[in-house]
Amino acid sequence: MNHKNFKIHSLGTPTVQSPLQLSKTKGDGVFNFISEDDRVLHDISTSNLKEYSSDHIEAMSMEKAGPREKVFFEAKETTAGIVTCGGLSPGINNVIRGIVMSLHYFYGVQKILGVPYGYEGLIPKYGHGFIKLTPEHVKNIHEFGGTILGSSRGAQSVPDMVDTIEKNKINMLFTIGGDGTLKGADAIGEEIRKRNINCAVIGIPKTIDNDINLIDKSFGFETAFDIANPIIKDAHNEATGAYNGVAIVKLMGRDSGFIAASAALSMPVVNFVLIPEMSFELEGENGLLEALKNRLLQKKHAVIVVAEGAGQHLFNATEQQKDASGNVLHKDIGILLKNKINEYFKTIQHPITVKYIDPSYIIRSAPANANDSVFCTRLAHFAVHGAMAGKTRFVVGMLNGKFVHIPINEVTNKRKKIDLEGDFWYSVRESTGQLFKI
Repeated sequence: MNHKNFKIHSLGTPTVQSPLQLSKTKGDGVFNFISEDDRVLHDISTSNLKEYSSDHIEAMSMEKAGPREKVFFEAKETTAGIVTCGGLSPGINNVIRGIVMSLHYFYGVQKILGVPYGYEGLIPKYGHGFIKLTPEHVKNIHEFGGTILGSSRGAQSVPDMVDTIEKNKINMLFTIGGDGTLKGADAIGEEIRKRNINCAVIGIPKTIDNDINLIDKSFGFETAFDIANPIIKDAHNEATGAYNGVAIVKLMGRDSGFIAASAALSMPVVNFVLIPEMSFELEGENGLLEALKNRLLQKKHAVIVVAEGAGQHLFNATEQQKDASGNVLHKDIGILLKNKINEYFKTIQHPITVKYIDPSYIIRSAPANANDSVFCTRLAHFAVHGAMAGKTRFVVGMLNGKFVHIPINEVTNKRKKIDLEGDFWYSVRESTGQLFKI
């Protein structure tokens, strides 16, 4: 192997203690100092692991996505189906378009069926039927938000859905959705296996919250905080336009705070970021209200960005309600913050003006930005390559900058969350100056 020299020159041995209040202990919720022994592999390609057995390599790595020399399906005999489920996210139409164009022009597949309104479209009693998708039909859909196929939430009968797949001789089903959709796709794939049907089931992860396990990012996420960026700027204008002005912006993030944190980093006028991963108190010496008071005494304005799933521990404990997809319906943290802030400052006779902004539905229904558009199209292409090769019950995603195949059950066993001891969250806290106890 041709070894490279990555040694970094130094002026000498550092001896002065850093002024940064960081940690050397794992598990204390504080970003750690980096040791000189901490290294990052230059080349993580398995081609450089010749000394390992194939079993070891398979356990240490994921299958790379891309076109195979040999495919499983004959294009002229192939019928593909596409279904979109769950909430909206920027880029769904881009993915649909990319799948249709790739199947038609790359592989010559002529019969492509759109399944209307999520998994309901695979249940005959709803009477939704199918939509025939052609390049002409989808050529401009990337310009619009939402999904041209419609969507729905909630589980459906797996045997009934597979009956429809079998009856219509569908050979590959592309499922575009989040955690619940992917679990449903895996169940469909298992039923197909039991029946010995030649139908591949492919998952394309869709969650605006970027909380899909293992993958670098999910489509729509970058568009979300891109759109949130000017909204936060306007919120800052509202806050500075009033004496002791406070602007609260609530963004998506049911279980993970990636949108709120990224939006705050991209528009560094935010003073407090509240995310589901953190525990915080409103009252007391180390609470948010005290920190907010100190901020207003110094600067006369403040901007708070809160993820929808943050602060649920502040509500009275009641039986959890769930939506049709099985997701916990969170209480409205934005309204709670607005009311508690107003109450507190009225009690201490400190005049303030609070503005509350919730742009969630505007963001999630928007078309993809340029970067997400590229990502969606590539996801679609790699999904088609895998399907044509006969691979099934996998999701296509990006890991370490490379597109890979991952078994569906590996990405649905837990949600990705922000590491409160990681460098990303430390950057957020550096940007905001957020020092109150978490």
